[in-house]
Amino acid sequence: MNNDQIEGWVREHAGKLRAGFGKAIGNRAITLKGRIEQVIGKTQASYGDAKARFKKRL
Repeated sequence: MNNDQIEGWVREHAGKLRAGFGKAIGNRAITLKGRIEQVIGKTQASYGDAKARFKKRL
C-alpha cells in the first residue's frame, strides 16, 4: 500500500465518523463536512490504487 491509499482510507473513515456524529447531534453542517471528507478520501484512495496498478505494470 502506498501513502495515498492509506491516507485516503483514513480520511474516508474519519469522514464517516464525522457524518455519523453530525447526524447524531442533528448538525447538518458537520454531517455535510463528513460526507465531503468521505468523497475526498475515496478519491484519494482510488488515486493510490491507480498509482499502484501503474507501478506494477512497469
